[in-house]
Amino acid sequence: MRQLIALICFVLLGGAAPPRLIADLSQSKIDIVYTFAGAELLIFGAIQYPGSPPDTRSDIAIIVRGPPEAITVRKKARIAGIWVNTRAVRFETAPSFYSVATTKPIADLVDERTATIYELGLDHLQLSPVSSSNAKEIRSFESGFLNLRQSEGLYSDAPEGVQLTENVLYRTRVLIPSQVPVGNYTVEIHLIEKGEVLASTTRDISIDKSGFERDVYVASQKNSFSYGLIAVVLALLLGWVGGLFSRK
Repeated sequence: MRQLIALICFVLLGGAAPPRLIADLSQSKIDIVYTFAGAELLIFGAIQYPGSPPDTRSDIAIIVRGPPEAITVRKKARIAGIWVNTRAVRFETAPSFYSVATTKPIADLVDERTATIYELGLDHLQLSPVSSSNAKEIRSFESGFLNLRQSEGLYSDAPEGVQLTENVLYRTRVLIPSQVPVGNYTVEIHLIEKGEVLASTTRDISIDKSGFERDVYVASQKNSFSYGLIAVVLALLLGWVGGLFSRK
């Protein structure tokens, strides 16, 4: 009876099981030390088909996403010769890092709805703005925020950044900048065919400080007042010592 049910399901599903993604990373943990100048993350894997690979070319989209954070973006204006903050928009779920690489431009892969569901591309990030501003002004703040993150190297978009070999093997490289925030990151890999996401898989990456940098970071988090006081005292002391040398 079970075999008969399995046979019926097999026929109803078109005679083939869905493909699955196999993925791996060059490193699952990145340590930030005082000499850290950035890193290059290699993401690679294979598409496992139930039979032989299809004649039509499949596509791959790979997203590296950092932990979300709340960000307030302010707009300055010159009033009476002084630059002051006039308007602000707060984004509740802005990823601290976001990089997307695909086999071809996202607009050629999926429609707007699918891109929004999977947050494929910078234009489809769900930043969750909190503001009384109108939609046009919020879009202006979003654009400014995205441009700023791109200039910092924290957001990137690489159409045709994924190499696909014989419709089976895929790989891409993602640059991790030196100013990357610490936290737990997620790698999302999606198999796309004819505008639909057929399979997805995820991998985790930990980015954290180590050594002396970690000790300082932990101290600043656990004892913020003492840390700030020591920083001020050291700054005053170094300034005083510098003044002595300059007078000589």
